[in-house]
Amino acid sequence: MSDNKQFFERHVFFCMNKRDDGRNSCGDHGAEVAQKHAKKRCKELGINGPGKVRVNQAGCMDRCEEGPVMVVYPEGTWYTYVDTTDIDEIVDSHLVGGKVVERLKI
Repeated sequence: MSDNKQFFERHVFFCMNKRDDGRNSCGDHGAEVAQKHAKKRCKELGINGPGKVRVNQAGCMDRCEEGPVMVVYPEGTWYTYVDTTDIDEIVDSHLVGGKVVERLKI
């Protein structure tokens, strides 16, 4: 894309970290299920792909104590979540509607 436009409008990263020392880890609190659900939901809504939204897995993002966590760029909005209902709310409100979900923001 030579017009200086970002390749993705929004890029979502889910921390998938699993610590082996007993400390809290996003990977131990449903991160894989949540990431796969978000990716599938974005495909169903037709908002995935170049120029739209990309949902990725990430290693440790150093916020597992607040987790599980995900971050949406370019805004740099950090979220925590409990289940796929929370993920749906983030997808619908933030990724589709452009409105931050304040109750899940960290």
